[in-house]
Amino acid sequence: MDTSAVHLAPVDAELFNGTAKMMAQAVARADRNRNKSTQLRRFYDELVLWETRVNQASTEQRAAKFAECLPFIRMINAKAAYAEGRKLVDSSFVKLMHDTLAQVTDPATLGTCKLFWEAFMGFYKQERQDSNTP
Repeated sequence: MDTSAVHLAPVDAELFNGTAKMMAQAVARADRNRNKSTQLRRFYDELVLWETRVNQASTEQRAAKFAECLPFIRMINAKAAYAEGRKLVDSSFVKLMHDTLAQVTDPATLGTCKLFWEAFMGFYKQERQDSNTP
């Protein structure tokens, strides 16, 4: 899977549409026992948690709060690697998570990353449901 199409800054008009859908389709092609939507949702929920914590800070304090949270945001990569080791997710999901988190450099890119994963989750749920039908 080529994750190079995902660029959080500047925001491409297709990031939350075509790109998110293409990535969701690629991850959905995995083994049926991996990448279950409930498992992926946990990663998305954690990203939402950190983005919310950063954005709850006042405008003046947001950069400092982001710097404080960034190590924990990047730790999501370790959690994804652990989930891959337990055969809950596959390498395509881990790579996509890694590549998107690597682009998170400030509160704005964190927000864009969260929105990308929100769009991804919507398309992913559709892809997995479509592939369940006979």
